[in-house]
Amino acid sequence: MSNLTVKNTRALPVLALRGLNIFPGMLLNFDVERPMSIAALNAAMNVDQEIFLVTQRDISVDLPQEKDLYKIGTVCRIRQMVRQPGSKLCKVMVEGLNKGKIDSLLSISPYFIGEIELTPDKAERVDEAKKDALMRTAVGMFDDYVQLAGNMPPEMVLNIVICRDPTFVADYIAHNIRIDYRDKQELLEELHPAKRLEKLIKTLGHELDVMTIEQELNDATNEQLNRNQRDYYLREQMKIIQQELGEDDSYDDIGEYRRKIRELKLNNEIEEKLLKEVSHLAKQPFGSTEATVIRGYLDTCLELPWNKKTEEINDIELARRMLDEDHFGLEKVKERVIEFLAVRQLTPELNGSLLCLVGPPGTGKTSIAMSIARATNRKLVRISLGGVHDEAEIRGHRKTYVGSMPGRIIGGIKQAKSSNPVMVLDEVDKLGSDYRGDPSAALLEALDPEQNKTFRDNFLEVPYDLSDVFFITTANTTDTIPKALLDRMEIIELSSYTDEEKLAISKNYLLPKQRKKHGLKASQLKISDDAIREIVSLYTRESGVRGLERQIGTVCRKTAVAIANGERKSLNLRSGALKPYLGAPKFKPEHLRAKDEVGLVRGLAWTSVGGEVLDVEVCVLDGSGKLELTGNLGDVMKESCHAAVSFIRSRANKLGIDEQFYKTKDIHIHFPEGAVPKDGPSAGVTVCTAIASALTERPVRRDIAMTGEISLRGRVLAIGGLKEKTMAALRSGVNTVIVPSDNEADLDEIDPTVKAALNFVLADNVDKVLEVALLPKDEAVMGEVIMPVKTKNQHSEIRQ
Repeated sequence: MSNLTVKNTRALPVLALRGLNIFPGMLLNFDVERPMSIAALNAAMNVDQEIFLVTQRDISVDLPQEKDLYKIGTVCRIRQMVRQPGSKLCKVMVEGLNKGKIDSLLSISPYFIGEIELTPDKAERVDEAKKDALMRTAVGMFDDYVQLAGNMPPEMVLNIVICRDPTFVADYIAHNIRIDYRDKQELLEELHPAKRLEKLIKTLGHELDVMTIEQELNDATNEQLNRNQRDYYLREQMKIIQQELGEDDSYDDIGEYRRKIRELKLNNEIEEKLLKEVSHLAKQPFGSTEATVIRGYLDTCLELPWNKKTEEINDIELARRMLDEDHFGLEKVKERVIEFLAVRQLTPELNGSLLCLVGPPGTGKTSIAMSIARATNRKLVRISLGGVHDEAEIRGHRKTYVGSMPGRIIGGIKQAKSSNPVMVLDEVDKLGSDYRGDPSAALLEALDPEQNKTFRDNFLEVPYDLSDVFFITTANTTDTIPKALLDRMEIIELSSYTDEEKLAISKNYLLPKQRKKHGLKASQLKISDDAIREIVSLYTRESGVRGLERQIGTVCRKTAVAIANGERKSLNLRSGALKPYLGAPKFKPEHLRAKDEVGLVRGLAWTSVGGEVLDVEVCVLDGSGKLELTGNLGDVMKESCHAAVSFIRSRANKLGIDEQFYKTKDIHIHFPEGAVPKDGPSAGVTVCTAIASALTERPVRRDIAMTGEISLRGRVLAIGGLKEKTMAALRSGVNTVIVPSDNEADLDEIDPTVKAALNFVLADNVDKVLEVALLPKDEAVMGEVIMPVKTKNQHSEIRQ
C-alpha cells in the first residue's frame, strides 16, 4: 500500500491584491489597473471565470514577485467585470469559494499562473457549548462595533445572529470590519474555526477600545461647540433685553469705550470717528475677526496722549548749564537751543522746531539731541531711519490689514506719552526707497511746520497734531537727502574735533565715564595729557571720539585686570608707555617730507569722517602726448585733471615750457591709495601745480598744502569742508595752506588753534598759487631734490 498522499491541486490565474483580503462565501468589489492583473482576469473569463486572489505582503510594490505574495488566498469566481471607456481601469466583483494555497508558480508573464492546493478548514475537538459561547461573544461584539461605526446598517448583524456555523460567522465578521490587511490575513490563514473566533474576539476587543476613545473625543468636541453656540445666543438675547429695558451700558466694554472717548475732549471730527467705530463694534457678533480689529484700533487711539504735554523748563541758564555738562563744544547747537527756549518764553504758543545736525560719525549728534531733551524737560523718542525703505514705516498700515500698526512717528508719540517730545530721527540720510514707496516723501508732511498740525497716519485715519514736537534729524551728509526734505530743515553742521578738543573731551567726559563703567576710582587710573595726545595721534584717526573712547576703555580693562590680580594698586599712564596696554601704534604720525620734490604736491580732501591729506604725483615721460590718470578717480576729478593740462598749455610760454609738450611728452598723474575711490573738483589747483612742477623741473615746497577748484581761465574757485581740511593740514605738519579767495569768509569758522598754527594764503588765480608753491629751479640742485623719471627705459629715481 502506498504512503503517498494525492494533493487536490489545479492551475489557476493568480491576481495580487493590495491592501485587500477576501474570505470564502463573501463578495468583494475592487478596481484593477495593473496590466498583469487585467491579463489574469481576461484569462479567467475565457475559461471558467475562476481566479485565485492572494494579498501582497507590501502594498508599495508595483510589480510583485513570488516572494512578495502570501501563500494562503481564496479561489474566487468572477461575478462581474466592467471596463471603463477610454481608461485602463476595470471594476470587478468576485465571490469567494474556497481557501487555497500556492504550491508553486507555473508562469509569471504576462500574468501569474499558480498551482493551487485547496485548504479546507480542519476538524477540531471543541465542545458545542464553547462554540456557541465564542459565536455569541463574537456576534455581540460585532453588534457593538456596528453601532459605534455609525455608517454600517444594523441589518448586517441579522445575517449571522441565527447562524450556527462558526466558520461562516468568523469569515463574515472578519470580512466586514475595518482592520489592517495583515490582521485579516492572519485570520484567513487560521484553519481551525474555534481558534479563528478567539483571534477575532481579541481583535474586535482592541478595535472597540479604540473606537470608544474616538467617540469620547468627538463627544467632547461637539459639547464645546454646542456650549460656545449656546453662549453666543445668550449674549445676543442679553443685548436685546438690555436695549428693551433701556439700561445704561456703562458697565460693559462698549460703554467704557464711549466714556473714555468723551473724557478726552477731542475735536468733533476725531470724536465722531471714534464713536462711529464704537457703534460698529457693538454690532459685531462675539468673537468675530472684525471686532478684534476694531478693538485694537480703539485701544491704540485711546493710548495716544491727545492733550497731554510735559511742562518745559523756562530757566535758560539752567538749560545752558545742562548742555555744557553733557557736551564740550558744539556751540552752534547749544546756541540754537537757547534761542528756541528764549523765544518760547516770550511766545508760549510757538510751534515746535526742526533741526538737522550734519557731521561725521562720532561727533555727538545723537547724544546732543538727548541732552536737548533733558535741558528742555521733554520726553525723548529716538527713531532710527537707517535702512528704512517702506513708506508704511512712516505713515503706518491700514487697520484692515492683519497685523497692522501705526507708523514710527505715531508709535513714538505713543511711547513718549506726551504730545511735545523731542523726537530724534537718526540717520535720515540713509533712507532707502523701492516698490513699496519712498519714506522720505512720507516725512515731508510730518516735518513741515505748516502741515504737521494735521498729520494723518494711515492706521489712525484721523489728524494728529505734531506741531508741538521738537524734531531733530541727524545725518552724515546732506548729499543723499532729497531737496524737498532738506528745504524743511535748519541745517547745523558739526565739524570734526581738533586734537585739543579731543583732549578736553577725554579728560572731562570719556575718562570719567569709562572709569565708572569699569569700577575704577580716579585715584586708581590717571592718564596724562601727553598720553591722551599720543592715543589720539597714534591709535585713532577719526573725526569723532568713538574710537578714542574704545581705546580708553581698553586701558581701563587692562588696569582692572592688573588691580584684580594684585599686580598693582593704581596706574599713572604717561606718554611712551602705551604699548603694553594698546599694542603697537596703528597709525604713523604724519610729518613733513625730508626734501622738496618735483611733481609731488600735498593736497587736502574732505571725507565723511573728516579731513585727509591727499598727495598728487606727476611724472613726465618722452612719448606721444598721452595723459594717464590712475588712483581710482571719479569723473569729476578726471575732468579737473584735463582742465589743469589745458590751462598749463595756455601758460606754456610764461612758465618756460615747450609749447609742443602735449605732443612729445606723456603725462602720468597718480593719486596714492589707489583702493580708495576719489572724486570732486577741489584737487584742481593741486593737480595743476604738480604738472607745472614736473614740466618746469621746479620743486614744490614741502611745507605747503592747497585746495581749490580750477577753471580753464586759471581762476581758483570756492570749495567746501575747509574746517576739516585745515585740521588735516595741521596734523600733517605743514605751516602754509593755500585756499580760494572766495572762501575767506569761511576762515572765521576755523578752530582758533588751527588758525593760530597755520599761515593762510588766499588765491584767486593759479598764477598766484604757482608763485607761492614752486621754488626756483636752481634750488632743486642745492637742496638735492628727488626728481621723477624722464625716460621710458629708466625705472629708478635720479638725484641731481
